[in-house]
Amino acid sequence: MNRLTDQQLLRDYAERRSESAFAELVRRHIDLIYSAALRMVCDSHLAEDVTQGAFVALARSAPQLTDRAVLSGWLHRTAQNIAAQTVRTDVRRRAREQEAAVMNELFTTEPDGGWEQIAPHLDAALGELGEADRDALLLRYFERKSAQEMAQVLGVSDEAAQKRVSRAVERLREFFAKRGVTVGASGLVVVISANAVQAAPVTLAASISTATAVFGTTVQNSIALSATKTIAMTTFQKAIIAVTVVVAGTGILYEAHRASRLQEQLQMLQLERESIDSTMLQLEQERNEAKAALATARNENVQSIEIPAELLRLRAEVTKLRAAAQARARLTAAETNDPTGASAKSWLTRVEQLRKHAESTPAIPELQLLTENDWLDAVKGNKVLESEADFRKALSRLRSAAKENFGNATRSALKKYLTASEGTLPSDWAQLNPYYEKPMDDAILERYELLQTGKLSDVPAKGFLFAEKALPVDQEYDTSYEYSLTGTRSSSVNRTDDVIEDAARKFASANNGLLPKDPAQLTPYLRRAIDPAELQRVFRKIPSDVTTFEQLKAVVTSPK
Repeated sequence: MNRLTDQQLLRDYAERRSESAFAELVRRHIDLIYSAALRMVCDSHLAEDVTQGAFVALARSAPQLTDRAVLSGWLHRTAQNIAAQTVRTDVRRRAREQEAAVMNELFTTEPDGGWEQIAPHLDAALGELGEADRDALLLRYFERKSAQEMAQVLGVSDEAAQKRVSRAVERLREFFAKRGVTVGASGLVVVISANAVQAAPVTLAASISTATAVFGTTVQNSIALSATKTIAMTTFQKAIIAVTVVVAGTGILYEAHRASRLQEQLQMLQLERESIDSTMLQLEQERNEAKAALATARNENVQSIEIPAELLRLRAEVTKLRAAAQARARLTAAETNDPTGASAKSWLTRVEQLRKHAESTPAIPELQLLTENDWLDAVKGNKVLESEADFRKALSRLRSAAKENFGNATRSALKKYLTASEGTLPSDWAQLNPYYEKPMDDAILERYELLQTGKLSDVPAKGFLFAEKALPVDQEYDTSYEYSLTGTRSSSVNRTDDVIEDAARKFASANNGLLPKDPAQLTPYLRRAIDPAELQRVFRKIPSDVTTFEQLKAVVTSPK
């Protein structure tokens, strides 16, 4: 048997179902396939499953492989495909388990503890906000208005209203951070929405109405009996005492009602915990049953040589698939019952995945300008983050948001500077930096250049005042930015010809319309670094008799 080739053994198995021939094939290749599977899935149990799947596939495809020269290559490719599917399935399972654990922890610990830290400072923080920000925040999270309803009340667009809310939440978070309460913007919104507005006791409204009526009646009686000062004063004192008694009683009722609500919430949480424990026990029981079924299948394999080995392995595989299908059905049902919660968990999971991936990716300093909403927007277009391309696109959106935030902050600083300087533009970043709402990091400013100096009135209406000059992080997905006082222009960073043409235009403007004789003369005018060999390539295309930028434009635009 050892002298036979893989093709002979496979043909023997395909034609006569020779168990010994198939066993020899397994013996020859199992170490290779298991080792490859272990490297790919990094788990010994999963590697065993992948190895079994590869040989089951070999048994099924034996008639088509009898003429294949190298069987190990086919087995390795098959194992690789099965491993990829296994890893994807395992990653999704782990992600769902992690989501469940995180949300369970949030629902059982975070809201109470977070609210106890936030509640003492919340109203002081609201008092620190401007009126417009405070109104937007109260409408959105205290009165629970939708974004559209909030915009209608404020008389602004939906986008402007949402930006106002985001700004207010960020300022609240900064207020709490100064007092040692660290909380993310999304977490702060969740805690405020859940706890800031509590249902008042039903008896409170009636008590207040009664107290108001008593006070009003007392005042009327006091006016009617004004002839006797002593009687009027006594009546007023009685009203005050009555109101005090009512308010005191109302306070007691409110505290009792609040304690009752807290007790109800505690009981609900305990019931949820019991439900989760029951579900876990059921899953563990099903797992044990699957193990028992697998053990039974293996015993049957030992006792009966008439049943092919791959049939028993398929039976165990079916058992696993059934258990997985049941678990998936339960998760789907849970998400169907709470679609909002499932969507929120998915977004938070993708943001966390992106944050971890960003830690191992070259970063730009502008990322410190991002808000929580920017992170959420970055993953909005990707329902899943699996491939490297998914992460690169999301990170590119993050970098673009950071650059736009820098542009907005710089425009605001420029407007303040222009007011103070009577319309004169700054000549360097050091002059402009004091006019930012917060001083801008020098590492950020070094990545940009000021394009204009002198009077703003001398700059064209839509002229760009500053632009990005740093090299892109991702040549394929990133964009380069130019900014004016009223807008932003972004362009693909890998348009080398455009960058060189723009530099030639600037050089000609500074040199009486002439083109440089040496490509190196363009270097100070490039908005990003260009390989000297690339500069030489572009210059070789220019005819020798073309010496001005206007001539160059005529050559480029003339019909051929």
